[in-house]
Amino acid sequence: MPDARVVKVTLVVLGLITMTPVLALVTPAALEYYGLTRLGPMEEALLRHRGVMQLVLGAALVWAAFVPAVQVPVALAAITTKTANLILTLSDSITRPDAPVFSTVFDSLAVLLLIGLIVLRLRAEWGSDRKPRALSVPRR
Repeated sequence: MPDARVVKVTLVVLGLITMTPVLALVTPAALEYYGLTRLGPMEEALLRHRGVMQLVLGAALVWAAFVPAVQVPVALAAITTKTANLILTLSDSITRPDAPVFSTVFDSLAVLLLIGLIVLRLRAEWGSDRKPRALSVPRR
């Protein structure tokens, strides 16, 4: 397992950056980052809700930095949501050109780092030198 400080710093940084869409609750300029300037009330409400959801996910990543027992489930949640966002945005020829480069690169990097964290955690739990046991058939 890598140095615990590296894991902590990585999760805290990923968490804090993940939280930034919550700024949509405070300032319309946060939505302008995504090129969204003329929104209807429902669109604005949905994007602000997304900001709250990102706040919760980011907070979970920060929490996982200090509670190793939750790192794998939190990482799986972040991988799922970030991958879904990338697929939904980049697979659509209409939304792809408007996808913010920073967000796309950040989410891609976050997914890779979190997959790496899971692999390292599982290796540490299972022991890298431990060989899989052969399955045995119970005797009657």
